[in-house]
Amino acid sequence: MQGSEQRPSPAGDEQLQGLVSELSLQFFGKEFAHRCRYNGRLRSTAGRYLLRTHDLEFSVLHARTFGYDELVKTILHELCHYHLHLAGRGFRHRDPDFKRLLQEVGGSRYARPLTTRKPMPLRFTYRCVNCQSLYRRRRRIDTGRFVCGACRHVLQLISDSAGGD
Repeated sequence: MQGSEQRPSPAGDEQLQGLVSELSLQFFGKEFAHRCRYNGRLRSTAGRYLLRTHDLEFSVLHARTFGYDELVKTILHELCHYHLHLAGRGFRHRDPDFKRLLQEVGGSRYARPLTTRKPMPLRFTYRCVNCQSLYRRRRRIDTGRFVCGACRHVLQLISDSAGGD
């Protein structure tokens, strides 16, 4: 783990609540008046701000994998959404207010990926019965619904490299 502080990530929701409140006061000079919690189902994102309730949720897996420093950067990111939304300013990722505030407090712009995703192989090959154009696809397509893009005729499955049905 890189960084200046080697503290462990907060173990429970109560410790997380304390850390978020502390960071809110330290970096934004404002109270965090809502709830925050770990969400074990978050996989593709490190954290999220819930617009309706103003609560924050953080990925348990992301916190365990990357540690305290990365969790702090994620908390700062979500607090930017929180404070800007409550102030009626631009809180979305594309808004200049959000980008400016995020840079000022040092939050992370993007979450580090948990794993590298491998693209699915091209398994299915289809041929047009009219013009003989070939189409390679990762997933099976409905030949009754999709037609050749060149001549609008019927496609026929000619190979399934997985050997499935």
